[in-house]
Amino acid sequence: MDKLAVNIGDLHLKNPVMTASGTFGYGKEYSDFFDLSRIGGIFVKGTTIRSRQGNDYPRMAETPSGMLNAVGLQNKGVDYFVTNIYPEIKDIDTHIIVNVSGSTVEDYVDCTEKLIHLDKIPAIELNISCPNVKEGGMAFGTSACSAAEVTKAVRKVWNKTLIVKLSPNVTDITEIAKAVEGEGADSLSLINTLLGMAVDINKKCPILSTVTGGLSGPCVKPIALRMVWQTYNAVKIPIIGMGGISSWQDAIEFILAGSSAIQIGTHNFIDPAISVKVVDGISEYLDKNNIASVSELVGALNI
Repeated sequence: MDKLAVNIGDLHLKNPVMTASGTFGYGKEYSDFFDLSRIGGIFVKGTTIRSRQGNDYPRMAETPSGMLNAVGLQNKGVDYFVTNIYPEIKDIDTHIIVNVSGSTVEDYVDCTEKLIHLDKIPAIELNISCPNVKEGGMAFGTSACSAAEVTKAVRKVWNKTLIVKLSPNVTDITEIAKAVEGEGADSLSLINTLLGMAVDINKKCPILSTVTGGLSGPCVKPIALRMVWQTYNAVKIPIIGMGGISSWQDAIEFILAGSSAIQIGTHNFIDPAISVKVVDGISEYLDKNNIASVSELVGALNI
């Protein structure tokens, strides 16, 4: 048995380390830095039914121990992805997972239907939690009813692994988690970015064109860990944890809190090879502690 192998629904991963959507492009952008086949999977940037130009500049800002972004799901649309991007990435020897977003339930369904026949796309991540778009996006992720509605609709047209990405910008994340689990989600990924803002005191105005944006980086890690732990104790489906992971030690913390796998986001911008370093660190930790499988660590907090 491979000590690093994990399962997310029917999705078999060679190891639990993956890259988060929006921070890793389509994967090929990082191929000069390390062998992409060494990680468990790549979540490509957010994909929508139609092309999106994204938000006006400025749309990124550095913060203490993190960053704000308000890119706004800029992409050329799912048809462009299918025709131009997919042929270039389909033969990367790891799982390629598409992050699907939309403004209406119909958008999510239509986008998903365009992907169902791509045999090298074994899973999608339903993004119901993006805080950087003015309509849809986070609205679906902050209501158990609407989160369940969009999950149910996509489940009807998607027969592969369905991962739903949850928003931390809610009072009780377990309510949302249980709602989408009840409508057929195979896995949950959390957390997406927290809603934040930054101010230019000289211009006396917000730094971001959208005023608010998504906060990510090490500063969100304690909140992410807490929400992963809460969700692990509320649902039966596997969790993919993320939020400020910048080392293998961080990854182990998330696994102990209940994550079957993890995603690395913001730290890719700081160290493009961080993912393989985390893979190696987890492997060495297992050997040092005589642990036969990383799965033994999932939710193994002593409380």
